[in-house]
Amino acid sequence: MTVKKSKTDTSVILVDAIVNGMLDKKGKEIISLNLARINSTVCDYFVICHGTSRTHAAAIAESVEESVKKHCGLNPGRREGFVNGEWMLMDYLDVVVHIFQEPVRKYYQLEELWADVPAERISED
Repeated sequence: MTVKKSKTDTSVILVDAIVNGMLDKKGKEIISLNLARINSTVCDYFVICHGTSRTHAAAIAESVEESVKKHCGLNPGRREGFVNGEWMLMDYLDVVVHIFQEPVRKYYQLEELWADVPAERISED
């Protein structure tokens, strides 16, 4: 008997691969926002972190892409912000990744816009 994975199961596996990529390059203040229970959202999860510089943020983004490709066999459907590296976005359909430089993250406060959804802060230890 084959057990079919639900959309949420595959999203959780994808979030884990993304978080591992962020942790591998010391992403700062990693948070996963679960948007799955909200009607009319474009995805199930946002995963957010920041780097200390443009180079650091770019390294985190590269690590995320490598981790997701290795563990899930996926490439992002869309990538934005890689030219200036202040706010990089990778769209994996069910999960959207946001990698900021710290001042830009503090300015936009993306997680504050979604303060009413379940959030998981990931320890950097």
